[in-house]
Amino acid sequence: MELTPRLRNLVDSAKRHAPVRIAVAGAEYTEVLEACAWAVREGLAEPIFFGNATKVNELWSQISPESSAFEIRHSANVKEACAGAVEAVRVGEAGILMKGLLQTADIMRAALDPDKGLRTGRLLTHVAAIELPCINRLFLLSDGGLVPAPTFPEKAEIVRNAVFAARAFGLENPKVAILAAVETISEAMTAAVHAACLKVMAERGQITGCVVDGPLSLDAAISPEAAKHKKIAGPVAGSADILIVPDIEAGNVLAKSMTFIAGGLMAGIVVGARAPIVITSRADPPASKLASIAFAAAVSRL
Repeated sequence: MELTPRLRNLVDSAKRHAPVRIAVAGAEYTEVLEACAWAVREGLAEPIFFGNATKVNELWSQISPESSAFEIRHSANVKEACAGAVEAVRVGEAGILMKGLLQTADIMRAALDPDKGLRTGRLLTHVAAIELPCINRLFLLSDGGLVPAPTFPEKAEIVRNAVFAARAFGLENPKVAILAAVETISEAMTAAVHAACLKVMAERGQITGCVVDGPLSLDAAISPEAAKHKKIAGPVAGSADILIVPDIEAGNVLAKSMTFIAGGLMAGIVVGARAPIVITSRADPPASKLASIAFAAAVSRL
């Protein structure tokens, strides 16, 4: 799968800067090594691999025998690999943390360690940038990967983190749609109540750097025609840049529908820590993993 135009632009923009060092935990994983090799060729990154040194060397020599822009630090097990990669980021040796052949819970446990992790006091959230060729648009979507059932204060943090990450795409005042099943406010629908309150917070300056509206259904948020038919006006209706989902299930289903059904390409990172964290699915194509590295590289410089 090739890079889509806007994600290709992101890669090209990121590689105008010096390569960022990326600490890969559990690096003995062909698909991640292929993405890292691609990032090296693009001039995006210089990886530090944490994992079984023998296995990583063997795989890397098959994938990118011509490249020497990497370092391997042997780790006896998953816990050691995660701790080593997190420490490299914590002390400034690397500017990005990346998940390899291990569970998301393993790397997040190390990143959230109160003494040796990457906590900043902010909520850690997942932000996906998805380009859909079928409608020639790129959307940021959050949170479909980390916060299971966000409370209202967590929703506000999810919005702030997504707005921050949107600057990687040059969006200085993005339009944020808080999604719900309908556009009306009902006490029976928590997502709709949260959406209305978040809109008021933005209007009062409690959430800044963006325009917020909600509750909005997905069609009214992204389709000018749907918004017009539903008689929904406002600066966000039909032209949202950021989609804030009600919970992790909605976000996961929406993101996978956009990629596996609509043919979109996704770049996904975790923000809110001391450095961006690249957490991709095993099913994601190499182009998605490369775009995620570029997304992280761009956010690391904000």
